[in-house]
Amino acid sequence: MSDRQFGADSPLLVAHRLHKEYPGGGGPLVVLRGVDMEVEPGETVGIVGASGAGKSTLLHLLGGLDRPTRGRVVLAGQRLSQLSDSELSSVRSKLLGFVFQFHHLLMEFSALENVTLPLRIQGVDDDTAKRKARAVLEEVGLGERLSHRPSALSGGEQQRVAFARALVHEPMVILADEPSGNLDRANSEHLHDLMFSLAREKRVAFVVATHDERLAGRTDRLLRLDDGVVVPVTAGVAPEGWSNPTGV
Repeated sequence: MSDRQFGADSPLLVAHRLHKEYPGGGGPLVVLRGVDMEVEPGETVGIVGASGAGKSTLLHLLGGLDRPTRGRVVLAGQRLSQLSDSELSSVRSKLLGFVFQFHHLLMEFSALENVTLPLRIQGVDDDTAKRKARAVLEEVGLGERLSHRPSALSGGEQQRVAFARALVHEPMVILADEPSGNLDRANSEHLHDLMFSLAREKRVAFVVATHDERLAGRTDRLLRLDDGVVVPVTAGVAPEGWSNPTGV
């Protein structure tokens, strides 16, 4: 597979033969051993697998938060391994959004201030950053909570602030690692509805690592990470340990 110029007929995100090893006392710990996957604009891709299978490691490589031992990641036509650290940081700040199980909000900042951070990192002026942050917080249903600090927000509200922060700079891809893992069912469903609505309306691609079968069952495509590689999950066939892959 050769690198291709990103365009209407090219995948947005490509992983080719990704390997990731970590040094260990008894020899290298091999986490990924040849992952291949592609993601199209606006597509939602679920990644499932046992705890410790390497789902978070894969998301970190796809997002340029870590570098593979071998293989390559191509995002919007750019091969991430060929970028310097500063170039990689610029790509992440413009093209990628991240949502984690733990929201990682700055507790001393208001919801509005937390959401402006990606824009300020890009050098966007304060007025524009606040205007855009306010608009996206209203979009996720928090227009009345702009001045509240995280300690004054519920767990579901805090995760929606984190989601707004991931969206505010209009990324092409959002990488989500157990995004609703700490939420109750009602708040989880609200977050999932928001995610799929944005994928449809704004053509934002989502790659979601999850144990939540309801969330995984709603994605356009479901992959299982097993023994360091990803394999498609056949429609109607539950991954090991699941009784109902559709979540209904």
